[in-house]
Amino acid sequence: MRKATIAKLAQHHSKREQLRANVIDAIADTMDLYGVNYTFGQLYGVMFFEDRPMTLEEMQENMGMSKSNMSYAIRSLLNSQMVTKLKEKEERKDLYRAETDFFHTFQTFFANKLQREIDVMKQAIEAVLPDYTEVILDLETGEEERRLCLEDLHKLKEALRYYDWLQQFVDQLKQGQFFPEDRPRPTLS
Repeated sequence: MRKATIAKLAQHHSKREQLRANVIDAIADTMDLYGVNYTFGQLYGVMFFEDRPMTLEEMQENMGMSKSNMSYAIRSLLNSQMVTKLKEKEERKDLYRAETDFFHTFQTFFANKLQREIDVMKQAIEAVLPDYTEVILDLETGEEERRLCLEDLHKLKEALRYYDWLQQFVDQLKQGQFFPEDRPRPTLS
């Protein structure tokens, strides 16, 4: 099934369609980096090459997927910000367009993932620091336990130092500081 849609695209007589199929296959193969399965990656690849927004029905017809799988695929692509749901509709049907600016996709995806890591880890570490301090300062704590707690505390403070650095990196990533100034910025209409 993995290559079924690609084979379908490659059946077209156009050399351009065959070349597109090769790129769509590569896109689908790399989508696991974004937590998206192969078939959803194929859908993104098909949408990437579309010159217009697509409805769910058009995508479903193109991909040969069930309605429920298509809805799940679109939700997954929306969540990873690989696809945008447009405000306008076509005959009361929702329209979707693939994000074609890979710089923007990288920026939003990784900034969101890294921010989640920072938030989860800093909250967990900061929640246990007072308890570590309490155990260390407690006169009834044995020397070995105190030593081990001090080692843990040192590791956690180094981790916080890392997460402070990572927060600065994420803030710069969100501001677009790592991207070429002249990159094309397609508009999502």
